[in-house]
Amino acid sequence: MSLSLLRRSGADRQLRIVITPPHRWALPNVGRLWEGREILVRFAARDITLRYRQTALGVIWVVLQPLLAAGVLTFVFSSVAKLPSGGVPPILYTFAGMLVFNLTSSVVTRGSLSLVANASLVSKVFFPRLLVPLSTAGSALLDFVVSLGFMAILLAIYGVLPGLAVVLVPVWLFLTLCLAAGVAFVTSALTVNYRDVQYVTPFLLQITLYASPVAYSLGKISPHYRIIYDLNPMTWLLGDMRWSVLHQPMPSPIILALSVAVPLAVLLGGSLVFQKMERGFADTI
Repeated sequence: MSLSLLRRSGADRQLRIVITPPHRWALPNVGRLWEGREILVRFAARDITLRYRQTALGVIWVVLQPLLAAGVLTFVFSSVAKLPSGGVPPILYTFAGMLVFNLTSSVVTRGSLSLVANASLVSKVFFPRLLVPLSTAGSALLDFVVSLGFMAILLAIYGVLPGLAVVLVPVWLFLTLCLAAGVAFVTSALTVNYRDVQYVTPFLLQITLYASPVAYSLGKISPHYRIIYDLNPMTWLLGDMRWSVLHQPMPSPIILALSVAVPLAVLLGGSLVFQKMERGFADTI
């Protein structure tokens, strides 16, 4: 929605606020989003507080969950299936993949339910609705930073030294957030009209976990199936992150270009879809 101010001159001078719905397929108003940055911070802080309130281990779960998941996936794919791990200890290879996947999964999962969870605010209070799913990136980003710190400890334990590409980790973090946020914009808008999305989204993310090289390299993947991985944006971002963190081979220039272009395109497309559907949120939610 957009907001404009009209002033009248003279003795009856007054301030009138006019709220109009956004145009179809309109880009988000960046200035309006910036003005609502405090709302974004408040939503993110509330999300973080609610997640760890009344838990015995608190923020330790941020490391414990991906570590346990990485341990299970390492056992299944490395010990049982005997799939390669890029020449590095399997637990490091898997944990590095979990950094990217968990960040994406957290933003998409929480973002999908964010509008429905804040239905009273969405229907009664005027503010940029895009801030609601976007705020879920705050807690996901905190989880990523804590897990990345633990990743540094694992690297020191196993004696693996990252290369100069480690300075690009913030770039891959930003692009992963762009990809996840773009998807979350679409799923959150769809959830307002179709509650089925909240059940479909975790299922699709679970498929993505196994259809992406999170816990195994592509060394033994049949050429017949490589097209599935080559067209998967998660594969590109996983390779980029492992190049930076584990000193793996540098991705091809084409992959690097796609890693930048596709997440930004998904973010833009998701924003357009969200803006188009936002017109009916207050009436439907």
